[in-house]
Amino acid sequence: MLSSTTKHPSTLFLLFFLPAIWRIQSLTHLPQNWSHIKRWYLTLTGSLLVLAATFSSSAPSPIIPALMQEFGISTEVGTLTISLFVAGYCVGPLLWGPLSEQYGRRPIFILSFFGFLCFQIGSALSKNIASILVFRFLGGTFAAAPLANSGAMISDIWGPKERGAALAIFTVAPFAGPGIGPIVGGYLYQAGVSWRWAFWIISIFAGVCWLQIILTVPETYEPTLLVKMAQERRRTTGDERYYAAMEKDSKKIADRVEAILARPFKILFQEPMLFVLTIYLSFIYGCIYLLFEAYPIVYTEGHHLKPGPSGLVYLPLPIGGFLAVVVYMFFVNTDYSRKAEEYAPEPVPPEYRLRVVMIASPLFTLSFFWFAWTSFPSISIWAPLASALVLGFSICWIFLGLINYIIDVYLFVSASALAATVVVRSTFGAGFPLFASQMYAKLGPEWASSLIGFIALAMTPAPFILSRYGPSIRSKSKFAPPRPSIKASA
Repeated sequence: MLSSTTKHPSTLFLLFFLPAIWRIQSLTHLPQNWSHIKRWYLTLTGSLLVLAATFSSSAPSPIIPALMQEFGISTEVGTLTISLFVAGYCVGPLLWGPLSEQYGRRPIFILSFFGFLCFQIGSALSKNIASILVFRFLGGTFAAAPLANSGAMISDIWGPKERGAALAIFTVAPFAGPGIGPIVGGYLYQAGVSWRWAFWIISIFAGVCWLQIILTVPETYEPTLLVKMAQERRRTTGDERYYAAMEKDSKKIADRVEAILARPFKILFQEPMLFVLTIYLSFIYGCIYLLFEAYPIVYTEGHHLKPGPSGLVYLPLPIGGFLAVVVYMFFVNTDYSRKAEEYAPEPVPPEYRLRVVMIASPLFTLSFFWFAWTSFPSISIWAPLASALVLGFSICWIFLGLINYIIDVYLFVSASALAATVVVRSTFGAGFPLFASQMYAKLGPEWASSLIGFIALAMTPAPFILSRYGPSIRSKSKFAPPRPSIKASA
């Protein structure tokens, strides 16, 4: 619709000069007016790219003993193959998110996945542990692009009313990847093949995704598309009045670099609301990677599972996430569509996105206490596994609600806002495994998991507080466009 595509300032700047017929023709080529089939394909592709990145983070975890044996390293050094890859997520979004807002989504996806592919091949061919660790860090840096930009791409192609269903499917990928990775790596280790095969499989996955991007993923960032439209129009008509606002940006190169590197942190530290959400998301994300140390202690040492079946214990996490998506799409998204009609022509207040988070936050806390006190070897293995279903469900809803909320609130700087959250939460994801093994060894699985549960309990009120005071906080934001508040009768 015209209203949905002319809200961006660069659209208005360009369309001011366009004849009415060409204006309507151009609007049909903007991402939110593409066919549903094309937009759903791009949604699934964006999810696949995130799946590839997160799968790669955890797939080598079962082959760490093989690395320890071949290179004579400690458990802590072996764990760095996971932590350094996730640490790369801290660096990558600083570049890929803001760069995509300068040059578009497509070239950044192509460049980043090519680098990701090259560094995974480097890991597979490495002759020593130092080169593996360097390649893992660089690979994580390049693999971080879809973590920041796939969500932004989805916001490019879907309006607020439809975006919930698209992000519901997309949100499974960040948790399915870490859950599937240890399964593949575990059976590779149990089969007795070389540890290099874990990295070759990651390389194949990355290569397929890279080719898919080149062949099938178009540009989706509206300001970049408008620049191309204006350039083409000037070329064909010779009329220099056709230009987009982005073309009139006369910033110097140094200023552009500063904006690219500093914008995510500038938004993060100038927005208390985003800062609180980022800390909460980061803690939850760190807990996912903490499980890579906790699960082997509970299931391999406690229940004496072999490497292959030990990888399967991660499967309830993505299953719980899938169930969360099904419930979300059939019930939550349907309710949101009704709210969209109720508030039309104004957008739905972002605080509606927090309702699922207010349900999921207590479930997340409960799941860790559940896991803690059913992790005794004398208790059936199915009891702690069931807690992982609740954990996966709650994590998916928390991320789904908060990512939607961040996109709704920050809109045109959403890639930078998401990049800031990815950087901080990746720091937690990289750091948690490094202390998890010692914490679980000293406290025992029961009290170590309970400690996480108590911290989660302290954070549970965050979405409730934000739901109450969010509109007041948003009204003071430098980056959030105006949005209505929830109606008193709602």
